[in-house]
This record gives sequence, structure tokens and C-alpha cells, in this order.
Amino acid sequence: MALSVPATEDPQDAFGAACQTRDLFAAITNKWVGLLLVALADGPKRYSELHHVVEGISQKMLTQSLRLLERDGLVTRTVTPSIPVRVDYAITPLGRSLTTVMAAMKQWAETHVHEVLEARAAFATNHPESPPPSHAGERSENPG
Repeated sequence: MALSVPATEDPQDAFGAACQTRDLFAAITNKWVGLLLVALADGPKRYSELHHVVEGISQKMLTQSLRLLERDGLVTRTVTPSIPVRVDYAITPLGRSLTTVMAAMKQWAETHVHEVLEARAAFATNHPESPPPSHAGERSENPG
């Protein structure tokens, strides 16, 4: 039985084309945003600490993601005058309300990555004419 989703004009219904929450949904489901929120869940971190914890993120993407999180009220940025200047990032109460969901998604991905990779391999075998979908940052040689 197919699930039917009614068309909507509600600006807060993410299924609606004119939805205000769709943009937010897209922002918070970005892989870097989710990983950064989980990384900040155990306390404030400096930029360099975040860059070290979230392996593979470029400085440009780290900066953009942190700015997005700060813009959306999920993270605060605190500058402490010193030599060199110290900048700390911390999760806000609003951001903390999202970390449970993000940590659960991270855990699910870590738990089920091998099953998904097997499904992808089976799909590729059964559909050799279909080019594989591109997954940004995917490294099939290191699934976990």
C-alpha cells in the first residue's frame, strides 16, 4: 500500500513547494552539519579541534558549515582576545535539541553501513546499465 502525501500550501510543511522548513531541513541534513553538531555535543571546541575530529572536511567547508550553524542559532562563536586569537564554538540549547537526532543518525549509519554497501553492490550487479549514483565524500574502500 503506497503512502499518499497530500499537496499542501502550509509554509511549515516540508512536503510543500513553498515551504519555509524545507531549506532548514536541507541545511541540517548536510553531512558536515550533522557531524559538527555531534562533535560539539560534549563541549566547546576550537576550530582546529573540529578540523581534527571531523576528518576529511576542508577548511572551506568547515568555515561554511560553522557559519551556517551560527546563522541558524545552533552554535555560538566566541572570540577570546589573545595571541593568537582564540575562537571557540559551542552548541546552543537549540542545537542541543537536534544532537540526539544527529547522534542517532550517525549511529545508524555506523551500524548499517555494511548492509547498505552490500545493497549497492547487489544493485550494481542487477542493473549494470545504470551508472552508480555519486555520493559526495564516499570512500567505498573504508566503510566505517
